[in-house]
Amino acid sequence: MLAGTEEAAAKPEDAELRCRVAVEELSPGGQPRRREALRSAELSLGRNERRELVLRLRAAGPAGRSRCFPLRAARLFTRFATTGRSALRLSNPGAPRAGATQLLLSDCPPERLRRFLRTLRLKLAAAPGPAPASARAQLLGPRPSDFVSVSPVQPEELRRAAATRASKKPLTEQPAPAEASTEPPRWPLPAKRLSLPPSKPQLSEEQAAVLRVVLKGQSVFFTGSAGTGKSYLLKRILGSLPPTGTVATASTGVAACHIGGTTLHAFAGIGSGQAPLAQCVALAQRPGVRQGWLSCRRLVIDEISMVEADLFDKLEAVARAVRQQDKPFGGIQLIICGDFLQLPPVTKGSQPPRFCFQAKSWRKCVPVTLELTEVWRQADTAFISLLQAVRLGRCSDEVTRQLRATAAHKVGRDGIVATRLCTHQDDVALTNERRLQELPGEVHSFKALDSHPELARTLDAQCPVSWLLQLKLGAQVMLVKNLAVSRGLVNGARGVVVGFEAEGRVLGIKPRACMLSQWSWVTH
Repeated sequence: MLAGTEEAAAKPEDAELRCRVAVEELSPGGQPRRREALRSAELSLGRNERRELVLRLRAAGPAGRSRCFPLRAARLFTRFATTGRSALRLSNPGAPRAGATQLLLSDCPPERLRRFLRTLRLKLAAAPGPAPASARAQLLGPRPSDFVSVSPVQPEELRRAAATRASKKPLTEQPAPAEASTEPPRWPLPAKRLSLPPSKPQLSEEQAAVLRVVLKGQSVFFTGSAGTGKSYLLKRILGSLPPTGTVATASTGVAACHIGGTTLHAFAGIGSGQAPLAQCVALAQRPGVRQGWLSCRRLVIDEISMVEADLFDKLEAVARAVRQQDKPFGGIQLIICGDFLQLPPVTKGSQPPRFCFQAKSWRKCVPVTLELTEVWRQADTAFISLLQAVRLGRCSDEVTRQLRATAAHKVGRDGIVATRLCTHQDDVALTNERRLQELPGEVHSFKALDSHPELARTLDAQCPVSWLLQLKLGAQVMLVKNLAVSRGLVNGARGVVVGFEAEGRVLGIKPRACMLSQWSWVTH
């Protein structure tokens, strides 16, 4: 058995994969001569009666037939493995005129595909199999078995794979060897620590329980305090699901950027959700939006605490109407994550916010609720207890004293200072103005051009920024609009002004590049 972090990688299921497969028979020139597409197939690594490493392809279903492909001369193409796609080209060295066979894999769970390809690489590098046995050995040997599944990766195979990779590397200048010692070696020789390739950490029992529920196809809501691994588990869940039919969303642009998804409002296509239900259904029936609803089989929602109860009920009704199904949420599996003791829903007016679990459709849509209790982010038990007290709103005198003692701490990175939270907008404006005046250099002003100047005050009250934007070199800035979620330019993203250009060309900002451009708002 493997020890340490490699124990998580050494599992029998790492040699199995279920996905879509297209089998192409290639001519000697590389042109496809025949193609067979399987919407659902099972791939398994094993060995034949001669102990050669083979890949078994079996169509899903009881009537699916099996085919075995030798892997001695296999080539792997893994450029798009993170999106659940890969390819294997299997050539026949003994009959080059016969061409090759190519397997195109798609709709693979990215994490399962990564582990499958890793196992395949290690098995190929360690020992692709012995030379073909003689006829006498085959006759005198035991009855052959057509296919035997491979064992999990063993430490000895890791050593052989590492030695194979080292032998293929070009020779480089080696440092001069140290002067040989004249002392005889002491027995027994000290054991050398095995250097294993990095592997993703193992899931805790709580996290594994959530993953098992998800893979069973059940809708689930899992919660936990800060540091219990909710975001990490959500990424592992997304890596374990087929990309086709899985939609990753979040209530905010920042949270959506972290999981590589989009905002819940952008996916739903119903705007802010303030319109009547009939109008929301009509908006969701638009061709592009409707296709997204119809193709969705699993909907992931992060930061659920900021989703209002009425919006959740409308989304549930829209899903049933667009998909024309009476099942809860139109038959879509819901994978919901968040902490209701963190940020509440943002509402307008005097009405108090209603959390998502107070929605009428919550119980029938989310039958399973699990809580993560083990904190992984911190090891300091005193600090964990302090955070739990603040989370529950139980700030004793001792907790208050410990928090006030951190007021003078300097927190920042790459020139970005820590965000200061205020209870009122006026305090925010005064703090930002004072910090801007403390910076040296010239002030650069950017004024909004309003088609109706008499409505400037009304626009200032309704827009997230004022009509006048003043900046200096080194000023702290924050985006208040989702410009490009996939590039990380989301509402709440932080940065520092590093320069000004009259032509408006892109300025380099670590770790990304962005440009201050003009934006327009239309009021009705």
